[in-house]
Amino acid sequence: MSVPKVTLAAPIPCGWTRAADAGLAFRRIAEGDLLFLARVYASTRSEELAAAPLSDAQKAAFLAEQFRLQHAHYQKYYPDADWLVTMRGDEDIGRLYIERWPTQHRIIDIAFLPEHRGKGLGEALLRDLMDEAAAAGKDVSIHVEKFNPAIRLYRRLGFATEEDKGVHDLMRWSAGQHD
Repeated sequence: MSVPKVTLAAPIPCGWTRAADAGLAFRRIAEGDLLFLARVYASTRSEELAAAPLSDAQKAAFLAEQFRLQHAHYQKYYPDADWLVTMRGDEDIGRLYIERWPTQHRIIDIAFLPEHRGKGLGEALLRDLMDEAAAAGKDVSIHVEKFNPAIRLYRRLGFATEEDKGVHDLMRWSAGQHD
């Protein structure tokens, strides 16, 4: 007896040329993606939880619950966002959640599985998102955890801390300052 294959949505055209040149494609998330998205989320928290005095099962349960809460929060507070799975070839490698507001584009979340980090994929995608926002005369903003290594990339690309939110910094790239 064969196992039926889950059919996922086809890639969508985004016009993000740097990302495409890096081999990236995007598709809208579907219900069948939740386990994958939870895995991406968990991979972003593994270092933080490494020293926690919890069993692997407890860590997994904690991460699953945190993902569920985060996902529900994002869906509620960013109702018009694009919820995208990032792909490279036929492989799902990350997620990009972005909402385009009248005055700015908010990157809600951008993350790759660990084996795809540090290879220029995030920079290519961020530069495309910055170009898209600049063409619309808008800034780009994102909340970044202070211990996130990607904060160096954001700073290098011209993002500045706009507000210290405790664990996070609200960072903004202003199109008008980079013409």
